[in-house]
Amino acid sequence: MQDMTPRRILTAFALFLSGCAGAPQSYPSLAKRPIESAPMADVAPPPAPAAADPALAGEIARYTAQADKGAAAFDTAYAKADQAVSAANSAGVSSDAWVAAQVSISALEASRNDSVSALASLDTLYVQTSNAVADGKARGGIAEVDAARAAALAQVDRQNDRIDALKARLPQP
Repeated sequence: MQDMTPRRILTAFALFLSGCAGAPQSYPSLAKRPIESAPMADVAPPPAPAAADPALAGEIARYTAQADKGAAAFDTAYAKADQAVSAANSAGVSSDAWVAAQVSISALEASRNDSVSALASLDTLYVQTSNAVADGKARGGIAEVDAARAAALAQVDRQNDRIDALKARLPQP
């Protein structure tokens, strides 16, 4: 390492002190400014979200009812499929009981057609409503469609889980 001579140290120290010894600076005051002491003007609250139009509300209700109809049909078919799967639980692959259980699971999947169709329709309605609001052709309704869509999606997800659980109980080929 290079030795620092006293002359270099003195020069560095002098440069350092020269940076500190500049002209006094005027820093901004932390006192309140006049604008901060003035009373606040009344600000209007943001406008409430626009309610969905009656036609949109009718479509949402129709698709929600369709999803509920599919859920009821699924629940009815599930009881039969569960019995068939229980009967085939110890049966071999391709046995009569196993085939009957597969057929009942297929019927179970078909019974939820209304739920899946309603979910697809609500997805389409959500996109259409979002586009209409973005284009200025409609005001509001997105939240209502999204809530119905989320409920239908949760229903279909639960149905998928129940079908998967039934399939897992059967011997696999």
